[in-house]
Amino acid sequence: FKDEPPEVELKELPPHLEYAFLGDNGKWPVIIAKDLSSNEKTALINVLKTRKKAIAWKLTGIKGIDPEFCSHKILLEEDYSPKV
Repeated sequence: FKDEPPEVELKELPPHLEYAFLGDNGKWPVIIAKDLSSNEKTALINVLKTRKKAIAWKLTGIKGIDPEFCSHKILLEEDYSPKV
């Protein structure tokens, strides 16, 4: 396991969620509930920091799950045109 943060694009989240970071300068982002108290956020982030190596940061990092299983593909024929 390398201790390099993943390259991620932070996207807009629903109003009840927010980003928290396990590292400095916006590194190691996680998504947490926005309505947690300050103490709950601190406790959660501390637990996640101590377990950082157990978190799958990418789909390919999840052991036991084939990435092909999680991928959605729509195969269309070249001459297909949608009809109503």
